[in-house]
Amino acid sequence: MVEVKNIVVIGVGLMGNGIAQISMMAGYNTTLVDISQEIIDKAVVGIEGGLQKLESKGVLKAAEVLARMKTSLDLASAVKDADLIIEAVVEDMDVKKNIFKTCDDNAPPHAVIASNTSTMSITEMATATNKPDKCIGIHFFNPAPLMRLIEVIAGEKSSEEAMEIGMKVSESLPCLRGDRYVAKVLKDRPGFIVNRLNAPGGIYMNYLLDTCLEKGIPFESLDADLGQRGPMSSLVLSDYTGIDTGYHVRNYYADTLHEDFRPGKVITKMFNEGKLGRKTGQGFYDWSKGRPQPDFSKIKKAGIANPTVFLAIRLNEGCRILEEGIASGWKVIDDANMAGMNAPGPFEIGIPNWEGLVKLLEETAEKLGREYLKPCELFKSGKFVDMK
Repeated sequence: MVEVKNIVVIGVGLMGNGIAQISMMAGYNTTLVDISQEIIDKAVVGIEGGLQKLESKGVLKAAEVLARMKTSLDLASAVKDADLIIEAVVEDMDVKKNIFKTCDDNAPPHAVIASNTSTMSITEMATATNKPDKCIGIHFFNPAPLMRLIEVIAGEKSSEEAMEIGMKVSESLPCLRGDRYVAKVLKDRPGFIVNRLNAPGGIYMNYLLDTCLEKGIPFESLDADLGQRGPMSSLVLSDYTGIDTGYHVRNYYADTLHEDFRPGKVITKMFNEGKLGRKTGQGFYDWSKGRPQPDFSKIKKAGIANPTVFLAIRLNEGCRILEEGIASGWKVIDDANMAGMNAPGPFEIGIPNWEGLVKLLEETAEKLGREYLKPCELFKSGKFVDMK
């Protein structure tokens, strides 16, 4: 197996600079690549700040880590000595395939080419290369230095060696909050494990957002309905990850899974108006003064969201993941969700009342007119309970 020494990270926005930082912290020579010097400079400043903060806590010496960093605007030359390439660009299949082709044309024959895609087919990206056996998915969760989960995904033609390299490197990357958890994804299906589990909640969220638009309800009132379940509320998190990311992801699921995933009126309007959240300074919230901290004790609730519906939707999708053979059992799904989302998976919580959740989801699917939300056969049968 090839020893990985040189990693190239392509696309160094919020996600990419986090991947680059932990790659350097793990001892790899790391090259940051993007299309503009401005983006690279911003990433470097972010990485330097993160490392200096860790140095002040006695974790590392920033200068030693930064000595392993290079930057480049020229992708073709940047990958000449690469052992592992990780692209972390926009969720657009054509863009990713073009990057894979350039890497294939210019990187050494042994180099593994990985995508950080949260949803898209590794198998399809690999068709842009002459060595699909070297193409895999290495999916980080945002921000990469803090979130424990990494999913390593095999395309249909990925070699076992490429997967072993992906697993070994992923397991070596530090996590600043707890132990790194690496999940091997058994099948290349849209969304893999954790994002697939949570994706159909976007169908219900589209309905809630569009209801707010139609009835003139402030979006923060909907956010108050959903409450604070982690470091960020639902709509602050949407802003943080990017409205454009959500827009592209919804369209991809609509194209690959079901039309019901298509972005609603609100998300489409925000995307078209360039209100993309943190990166543009305006999304559901104003980010001009830093990350919003809504005080839900002072915000009137919209009274339109039922959090239990999200649980029913996720439990149903977890059953689909089991049906499709993406994960070996429901504990893997629950553990991966905790590591990737800092939130419990649906099975441990939902199993005691699975029959009631099936009924609730049937009613919700009927009310919203959304075919995809109807309970699948495994969910309705209850046989998933024993598939731990």
